[in-house]
Amino acid sequence: MMEGDMFGNTMWAGHWLWMLVIGIVVVIPAWRICQRTGYPGWMGVLILIPIVNLVLLYFIAFSDWPVERSGK
Repeated sequence: MMEGDMFGNTMWAGHWLWMLVIGIVVVIPAWRICQRTGYPGWMGVLILIPIVNLVLLYFIAFSDWPVERSGK
């Protein structure tokens, strides 16, 4: 249909690379926040899942952090 379109198939490779970069930029701070609050760092990966990311933020904001309970 649109044989001479500007984007072609190369846009898919750029799209996935861009999504990977954005994912890394978002996950690394979430991972560090989880570690500093005393929760396992892997919980930071949950920030990538829609709706679950909001639950994670509210959980971290309003729960008692394990690091505060241990007195570190």
